[in-house]
Order: sequence, then structure tokens, then C-alpha cells
Amino acid sequence: MALESLSKALSGALSKVSRSSVVDRDVIKEVVKDIQRALLMADVNVQLVLDVTKTIEKRALEEKVPPGVSRKEHIIRIVYEEITKFLGETSEKVNLKSSGTSVLLMVGIQGSGKTTTTGKLARYFQKKGFKVGIVCTDTWRPGAYYQLKQYVEPVNIDVWGDPDEESATRLAREGVTHFKEKKYDIVIVDTAGRHKDETGLIEEMREIADAVHPDETVLVIDGTIGQQAQHQAKAFKQATELGSIIITKLDGSAKGGGALSAVAATGAPIKFIGEGERIENIEKFSPEQFVAKLLGFGDLKTLLDKVKDASKEQEFSQKDAQKMLSGKFTLKDMYQQLEMLSNMGPMQQIFQMIPGMGANLPSEFVEASEENLAKYKVIMNSMTERELKDPKVIHFSRVKRIARGSGTSQEDVKGLLNQYDAMKKMMKQMGKRKMGKMGMPGMFKNMKF
Repeated sequence: MALESLSKALSGALSKVSRSSVVDRDVIKEVVKDIQRALLMADVNVQLVLDVTKTIEKRALEEKVPPGVSRKEHIIRIVYEEITKFLGETSEKVNLKSSGTSVLLMVGIQGSGKTTTTGKLARYFQKKGFKVGIVCTDTWRPGAYYQLKQYVEPVNIDVWGDPDEESATRLAREGVTHFKEKKYDIVIVDTAGRHKDETGLIEEMREIADAVHPDETVLVIDGTIGQQAQHQAKAFKQATELGSIIITKLDGSAKGGGALSAVAATGAPIKFIGEGERIENIEKFSPEQFVAKLLGFGDLKTLLDKVKDASKEQEFSQKDAQKMLSGKFTLKDMYQQLEMLSNMGPMQQIFQMIPGMGANLPSEFVEASEENLAKYKVIMNSMTERELKDPKVIHFSRVKRIARGSGTSQEDVKGLLNQYDAMKKMMKQMGKRKMGKMGMPGMFKNMKF
């Protein structure tokens, strides 16, 4: 069961509470069984599932409902609190120096997604305003240096390495020195993976750590291994005090829930999670926000952060926002917003951050949304500057030409123009209601992409 399926199952269980006219013992027991089934299918440890659901049932049946809160709301809050508790109650920060260069050391079993995660982490910090460099010390895997360089090149992150050098320790030492001399804020050292050999992994970590003195060592764990993640996390926790864990491949794994809960059970600090292959697909791990998203409550904080980052890249200003809220914007402005939405990540992840949407949207809708976004951008690339600035000039002959030039149908072009008109009306209404304070997510709420 992928996390998307787990989210649907848990949201479905909670909807029984919402739909029930009376929340009695039978309803509570039924909901608890549904939660048990969902967690077990996500490969969460059996004993852990029993402990969590037993606590949920006990609290739901015995706790007095606080004043001003309905019984339904109280039970939903209990589920949220207890699931959050077993994933770790607090969000932890990476250990960075207040001044000078911070060094992060990346380690992981072969195939854990460590190299792409190194690029993602570098991109994450770059977007926070840090100057980041990567040192590649993987001397085992042919092409590792070039793979890493190619992955981060589009976002202008520097990679230091030497494919002909055989000593990983020397590469680490020289690479860190190189970036320190250039006054970089953060240096991330990528190491070679080990083939399911935790002893060798820990030994390499210690050897390179002695050479570069990292401020934090980061263990990358493949989320598809489920409960087995506990052994790696435990060994890592015993070997280092300054540690982070990043769990990857949570987008399509049947065991993502098992990996997260198994690592959290060791007390090892999960600080990031990775979903998808794009360099932007990494999130700071906050148990509260993660569980809220999982239960269908959304994650508006992360969504707002993504919008803010995307707005910076697209140079979207307050003046632009005011223009849109007045309904006075062009297709060119709309194109800018589509670019921003594309940069925020996969549509499924975006929808999951909007309360009540993620778990209830059919996969066909999400696929159609992705397809329409890409299609609309291609259509607008086939328009003239005049057409983009003044869509009213687009009549039949122009529709025909634009469709031919973009390799789409006339219906697709008309569909885009209809969407543009609908968006203009919606934005104008939002402006009248003074909803601009919501931030840009408000503009996506009723759109049919």
C-alpha cells in the first residue's frame, strides 16, 4: 500500500465518524478496525499497530469530551494525536553552524537513493539562500560523479570530484577544503553506498568523518524496505550522536508507513522525506504536518512555503497579485502561474496539501490535471505576444493556427480560453471579497486543471 492508498484508507475510516449520526461504541470499534487494517497493509509493525489502536479505542471510549468540542471532532483529534505520536512528536533541524562552512556527510546502503537525495538536499538549502557545494567521493560506482553533476547542473549547484581518484577519504578532505576556501555556506559530501553491509557502511562513515569532521552525518534509508529500516536506523544511532535520517521513495512504496514508523520507534531523528525523482521532491519531516496530510486534513503551511519558493523563482510580486485579484491579467500572467504551479511539484502532492482534497481525488483527475497543465503551456507557446497580452483578439482563424502550431486540437485551445475566462471571473470575485490575504493557494481552489 503506497502512502496515497494509506491516506485514502485512513481518511475513509475517519469519514465513518463524520457521517455517523451517533458515534457509539460500535462505530468506534469499526473505525479502530479500519485503522488497524490500513496500518498493517502499510507494513507497520503488528505490535505497534495494536498498541496505537488500543490507545485510540480506550481514549475514544473513556475520555471526557472537552467543552466546545463535538464528540466527532474529539475522536478525530485522538486519532491524529496518537498516529503523530508514533511517528515522533517533534520536527528536528539539521545541525548547521551559525557562521563559517557547515559540512554534511551522506551515507547509505547501495540503492537507497543517496546520490539523488544529496542533490535534493543541496537544492533544498540553496532555495533557503545558502551557497551549497557537493563533494562526490563515490569511487566504486562508474559514472557516479557525472550522474550527480548532471542532476544538479540545471539548478547551478557545483560538484567537486575526480573520477580517476581511488581514495574516497582523500577526495572528501580535498573537496571540503576546496569549498571552504571559496567560502561556501554548506558542503555536502556524498559517499559510496555499501551493499547491505552495515558494518562496512559505519566504518566508512567513521573514516571519512575523521577526515572532514562533519557537523552532521545523514543516513539515507530506502522507504521500500519497510520494517527492515529499523536495523539501519538503530546501527546509525549507536554510531553517531549528530545524525539525521532521510527516508526516500515514499511515493510508490507499499512499505513507506512501515519504514517511517520503524525508524521513529528507534528514536533516530527523521529530518527529511523524499517522494519522486525531481530535484524539488524533498520535504522537511514534520510528524504533525505529515499525519495531517495523511488523514486528509491538508498541509497548508508546506503549500504556502512551496508557493513562496515558486513565486520567488517566477518573480511574482505583490503588485502582480493585486492585478490578478482585480481580474486585470493576461494569458501571459496565467502562463506565469502555470509555471509556478509546475515548479511546486507533482499535482498529487499539491492536492494532498489542500484540506479535504488529497485523499478524495480520483487518480484520473490528477492525471488529467498534469496533462492539462503541460498542454496549456504548449498552446500558449504557440501564441503571438499580442494574443498573450490581449486574448480577445483570438477568433476562429487564430484558434485554428494556434492548434496547428501547438499540435493540439481547436477544442483544446478553446478549453484554455474558457479556463482563462473562468479564472478571471474567479479572481475578480476573490478580490471583491478581499481574499487576497489567503495567499496564492486561493487561486487554485476552484480551478479545473
